[in-house]
Parts: sequence; C-alpha cells; structure tokens
Amino acid sequence: MVSGTPDKLQAVAKQYGIPEASCYDYASFDRLRDNPDVRVVYVVLPNGMHREYVERAAAAGKHVLCEKPLANSAEEARDMIAACERAAVKLMVAYRIQYQPHNLAALRIIRSGDFGRLVGMTAVNVQTVAANGTQQWRHKKAMAGGGALPDIGLYCLNTARFLSGEEPVQVHASLFSPAGDARYAEVEETVSFTLRFPSGFIANCFTSYGARDDKYQRLNLAAATIDMPNAYKYQGQELYLARNLDGQDQRGAIILPPKNQFAAEIDHMAQCVLQGSRPRTPGEEGLQDHMVMEAIYSSAASGQPVALPPQPRRDMFRSLPDGIL
Repeated sequence: MVSGTPDKLQAVAKQYGIPEASCYDYASFDRLRDNPDVRVVYVVLPNGMHREYVERAAAAGKHVLCEKPLANSAEEARDMIAACERAAVKLMVAYRIQYQPHNLAALRIIRSGDFGRLVGMTAVNVQTVAANGTQQWRHKKAMAGGGALPDIGLYCLNTARFLSGEEPVQVHASLFSPAGDARYAEVEETVSFTLRFPSGFIANCFTSYGARDDKYQRLNLAAATIDMPNAYKYQGQELYLARNLDGQDQRGAIILPPKNQFAAEIDHMAQCVLQGSRPRTPGEEGLQDHMVMEAIYSSAASGQPVALPPQPRRDMFRSLPDGIL
C-alpha cells in the first residue's frame, strides 16, 4: 500500500492486515521492486500522475492496473504502453463498466443479433460538484487533463465503443462553461458530442458537472429498446428490454444478481497475471479513448465535425468475455 499520509497509511494497513514491510510512501515507491509479494500495482491517483507511477511501477517489474482515463493525453498513453512493453509487464485500464453485469447483459443482447442492428444510443452522465470545487484536482487541467469529458463523459464514450464493438469515424461536439465561475477557468463544465460509426450507428452523448446526478443510457435496436437507469453508477443498475410481441409493446425488467464491479475487474487482472493472459481492457483501449477525446475537443473548438481513421475490425483494442460473439 502507498500513501503520502503516515497516519492514514497505518490506519488502513491495520484495517486490512497489511504488513509494515508492504507499506510505502511516494518517495520509497521504487522499493516495490524488492517485494516479491507485490505483483500488481493499482494506480488510483489523479489523472496527471498516472504516467509517472505507471512507469515507475513497470520499472519495478510490477504489472499495472490503472484507473481511467489512462493519462492526460494520447501522447502520455503511448509512452505508458511502451514502458510496460519494455518491462514485459501487463497494463490494464480499470474500465469497470466492461465488467459490470448489467452492461455485460446489454452487450450479449446487442451482439446476439436477435433484435437486429444497433441503430442509436443516448448516453448521459452528469453530476453536480461542490461550490468550492476550485480546490479539487479535477478542476486543474494539469492534474485532470480536462473537465467533465475525461472524468465522467468517458463512460459514455467507452461504453458506446464497447457495446457496438466499433470505433467512431466522425465526432461532432460542443462545450460550455459558465462565465465567471472559477471552477471552470481551466476545464470545461459541459460537453455534448455525437459519435458516428461505420455501420451507421450513432451515439448521442452528454456529460456535465453542472446538472443533478443522472447516469443513464438507452440503446435503440431495430426490433427492441434497452433502457438502463443508473448505467454508470457504482451500484443500483437496472436493465429493461422493450419489444413488440403479438402486436403489443411490452417492456420487462431483466433481473440480475448484484455483483461488485470493482471486485470483478480486480479479479480479472489477477487471473491475467496468474494465467499469463492479456487483459480484456489493455492500455491500447485507453489510448483509443484519448484519440477520440482529442477529436471531441478539436471539434468543439472549430465547431465542425472531425474525422477519425477507420479501424480494420471490430473490438480492435479490447477482447470480450467468453461466450460473447
């Protein structure tokens, strides 16, 4: 465990039974190389610190699970991927939605083809921030890389890519920040963006720090609609499937047993290390999101759509759970 606050380090270590020999501060972080009991480092620091500690963990010979977004930019993400490749360690991005049961159920429905092609998606991830938010690292560009987009809008972006298996070939975006609000002197409050995919699938996404908490998505297939309240929350997800049966519009809930999505992604990383396999959400998946986010910012700045290069196949940057087509 690593912390810059000694009291907190001791308290958490005692709570979880972590031996003193496995407790570090940031100055002694590199001594991890001498601890064979530590095989994976989970980097949960502010975005602007991800690169340094991913690269230091790799140099210490440790596999890395890194919170999203992977970095502050595509350039940083490339360097982090290269550092892990040189050190022959695994790099996984903690895209918890790709391990969350309700989103996996939606993936199975879409990829089965039982209800025709995926036509459209509406994705909203908004939340309010404290009035004194100027003290938060999320409002400092050097630490966060941006505002609502890389923090919470990334869920909309990554989930659209994940569920469809496609990569956007065009983005069109606009952003807004309230004038005179010091919280948004460096980063944006609100972003609306549209992703256009090769099959004709269109995702309309909206993210903001300025609206009451709401985190839902709706998926429109040729012969069904999937509604997902609380799609991006830590818990409380719901899944509803609507379709026409015998001339009647019917909507029913798909009930799934609760499962800790954080535990699921951590367990997957552990399995990859034990089995020598590649994580389903590797560094390249994080890099692709940075490429798209940079196109979104470019479109918002110019007011024009921005094209992205087509990719040669579906699920180009990730792999899927067993049993998914």
